[in-house]
Amino acid sequence: MRPALADALARGPAALATIVSLGDGGPRPVGTQMVFGADGRAGFLSGGCIEADVEDHGRACVTDGRPRRLVYGEGSPWPDIRLLCGARIEILVERIAVDDPAARELLALAGARIPATWISDGDRRLCAPASEDLPAWPGAFSRRFDPPPRLVVFGGDPTALAVASLGAQSGFHTTLVRPKGPTSTPPLPSVAYRRDDVAAAVAAIGLDAWTAVAICGHDEDVDHQALLAALPSAAPYVGLLGARRRLGERLARLRAAGVGERDLQKLRAPIGLDLGGKAPFEVAVAVIGEIMAARHGQPPLSRRASSAPDGGGQAAKPPGGGKS
Repeated sequence: MRPALADALARGPAALATIVSLGDGGPRPVGTQMVFGADGRAGFLSGGCIEADVEDHGRACVTDGRPRRLVYGEGSPWPDIRLLCGARIEILVERIAVDDPAARELLALAGARIPATWISDGDRRLCAPASEDLPAWPGAFSRRFDPPPRLVVFGGDPTALAVASLGAQSGFHTTLVRPKGPTSTPPLPSVAYRRDDVAAAVAAIGLDAWTAVAICGHDEDVDHQALLAALPSAAPYVGLLGARRRLGERLARLRAAGVGERDLQKLRAPIGLDLGGKAPFEVAVAVIGEIMAARHGQPPLSRRASSAPDGGGQAAKPPGGGKS
């Protein structure tokens, strides 16, 4: 919601609605937010059951400045507004002024890619780097904001383009890196493009703990340089497209270059979940799925035994579809 909040505050005061309590399930977790600005709204809290009513309260909040605590489901004063999932949702709605210090700090920390802690009771709010110990107070809600997730894709063939495109559509701030590639930018909405060498691109982008790296090229030297840059970095996910039978020699080359075993353990190769497909967007789905699984702490999935071989990033399905 941070880009939506920044956009709304550029046009005037806005309302911020946050799920602060949840009972009996619900489609969205605690901390989920919506923004209501002068020209529209962004986000969703329930999948359509309560958004219109929350917007009415948000518009009223912007007008009178008074925060609201809204309850839907059990204990709600509006029994005619029903949630199909049967959840109980409590929402804090607050007015955010254009010059609100906490909101400005939140947006500044996002721009600097620094985790932030946000605390608010609707009338009073604080925001600071997550490394600081902010004092909470009764009735206040606290949530952490990590830097926006990023994806760096190396390569320029249809598979690399598909991975970059799907990454951007999935909410990653995505950059496609193709050293000495075409001067014209690929027609991929919301995907940044760089054609400088690996070292310069990585230095400019920065590989932090919220950045995934997908190496999908067909140039062994470029792939190797990308691996040398990505594996020792803070990036939690590094995936490599390529034939499994070539992996041993690639690992040996990395070891010879000084990459340690701990860093090599980070490498996902062949890249992506083992979905069985090899078409560009099939591989893209597998790669983005694996990155999301890694973000949420899921362990790497076991792969099928491979009877085939050469080529793409996905292992082939053996007769009978058994697991290895």
